[in-house]
Amino acid sequence: MSIKRIFLSLATLVLFNSLTAAALPLVEIKTSQGAIIVELNSQRAPKTVANFLQYVKDGQYSGTIFHRVISGFMIQGGGMTPSMDEKPTRAPIRNEADNGLTNSLGSIAMARTGDPHSATAQFYINVANNTSLNYTDPSERGWGYTVFGRVVQGMDVVQRIARMPTDSGDVPMQTVVIESVKIIDAPASKPAAQ
Repeated sequence: MSIKRIFLSLATLVLFNSLTAAALPLVEIKTSQGAIIVELNSQRAPKTVANFLQYVKDGQYSGTIFHRVISGFMIQGGGMTPSMDEKPTRAPIRNEADNGLTNSLGSIAMARTGDPHSATAQFYINVANNTSLNYTDPSERGWGYTVFGRVVQGMDVVQRIARMPTDSGDVPMQTVVIESVKIIDAPASKPAAQ
């Protein structure tokens, strides 16, 4: 193989790796129960990931809580203060649930109201395979919820939060604070097997 071809192959590999890294940013969600590292899929959910990362950069999530916890289903956070006041948000984004990603164990998705295109800042992490939340068709019932990434480290923290006792409104009896959310370069150790 010629030097020129080797150089071209190496340049292509470096470019591919940098594009893949840019398309799959890592975010650390530091909670009062431990850290959760999430890999975001901006190739499949570009608008949702851009929206989430803008909230991260704005510091929106710092000091919010996991305010809705349902064992065997999901944990939801990113929008409420410890006093259960909802933080202001930007305008809702368009639903991207038809991207092929599914609400499987360890995936992160956008919470929303009954309007399929109402997601703003709140997100949830699935603690089970929740196929009923997946996209089926572009109708009001079929839109589903946009999955935009997956937990690559800290699923034990997610499960610990999911098992916490809650009141009748699914609010944990012990407050689980999201202390900070930040973009990171790489996880501290190898990703946990899912």
